[in-house]
Order: sequence, then structure tokens, then C-alpha cells
Amino acid sequence: MCLSIDCNHGLTRRGALKAAAQFTALAGLYSTIPPAALLGRASAKEMEAGKPKPNAIGADAALGHLLKGNVRHVANRLRRRDFSAGRVKRVRAQFPIAAILSCADSRVTPEFVFDQGPGDIFVVRLAGNFVDDDGLASLEYAVKLLGTPLVMVLGHSNCGAVASAINVVEDKAELPGHLPGLVEAIKPAVEAAQAKLPKDLLAAAIKENVALNTKRLETAQPVLSDFVQRQQVKVVGGVYDLATGKVSLLS
Repeated sequence: MCLSIDCNHGLTRRGALKAAAQFTALAGLYSTIPPAALLGRASAKEMEAGKPKPNAIGADAALGHLLKGNVRHVANRLRRRDFSAGRVKRVRAQFPIAAILSCADSRVTPEFVFDQGPGDIFVVRLAGNFVDDDGLASLEYAVKLLGTPLVMVLGHSNCGAVASAINVVEDKAELPGHLPGLVEAIKPAVEAAQAKLPKDLLAAAIKENVALNTKRLETAQPVLSDFVQRQQVKVVGGVYDLATGKVSLLS
């Protein structure tokens, strides 16, 4: 009687058991290696092959991508996307073309505003889109570790956070909870706008807030200022119009 798994290949029951034991041991060895380590080796091989990162396109090209996406957003011609595509690949790494400091307002969603997909932009959101230490650290991470070539401060029309700051400056309004701290960060923009005697103080203060925080990021030491001075990163400011969907860059 034949005792082999495949008599034609001469593999005996004893040989089969031995092979199974070896396979089990090998599987156990690989199970002790973290998946991230295996992925890291694969990424290292790609880097050794000299492949450029997908976001190594320069700030001007990155800005062009965003503005073209905004044109599609305004025209309501957003690209159709399969959001499941690329999920496994994105587990390994991210290569955002831009980092955006945006207001937390529910009507402003940078991914939609610029018609970008998962992994395309690195977004930091905070009511009033101003720079605090945590937001700055996040943007430093995007620039230093992810290779992001463009940073944008994105304000928007009819911003409630800026309107609250105006109420505090002009009417001495008292706000609850932690809102006073938030307003304190926006007050310099309100005061700068007031000095210009604009017809629309809210619109002017929104632009001043974007301009002031753009300047802060350009000069933020030690990381961002260094990248800006070496012209490896550009910082720009823009205002999103809620009514039209258009983003206008500050000159």
C-alpha cells in the first residue's frame, strides 16, 4: 500500500510530516516580525532604487494642482474617485503635496475645496485658522518628515471665530469656556484691520488673519523658516468664499 501524499513524487508520510514542521517553524518566525518592519524594508528597497517621492514636485506645481482642483470644485465637476483604490499602498507611507492650516468650520472641507483624494493633502484644522504650538508642530511634521513642498493658510468668508473676535474688541463681549483664549489669538488681525478703516471689517479681518499667520509660518523657527529660506517650501495664504466655492490667494 502506498503511504505517500503523491506516490509519483516519492514523498513519504514521514517526509510530509517533516516538511509540515519546517513550514510551521518558518511561519512562526515571520509572525514575530512586526508588519511595519516588513513594510519598512520594502520602502527602503524602493528608496534605494532611487525612485522620487510622489510629492517631490515643487511648491509651484503643488499650488497649481490645488488651484485646478478648486476650479473643478467651483464648476461642480469633481473627479469621480474610487476611495478603496490605493488603501493598501497608503498603509506604507503618505506623500501629501500640500499642508493646509484651515478653519474647523463645517462648511470648509479642504479635500473637497481642492478636489483632492486621500493622502493628497495634510490638513490641520482649528477654529480661526491661526498658528498655535500644536498646529505648528503638525505642519513641521508634514514638511520635515513627509516632504510636503507647500503650506497654505486657508481662511474663509463669514468666519464665526473672527466675528467673535470683533465682538470682543468692539463690544467687550464675554465668551464662555476656552473661547477667550481662541479670540486672543485672532485679536491682532482684528486690530490691524480696524486701523485701515475698511468698509467691511469682517472681510478685512479675515484677510489680515490669514496674512499674519502666513507670515508666522514663514518665520517659524527652527524648521519652517529654514525650509523657506532654502526655497524648498513655500507658504501661501488664501480665502475660501462660501457662496461661490472659489479660493482667492492673498498677494
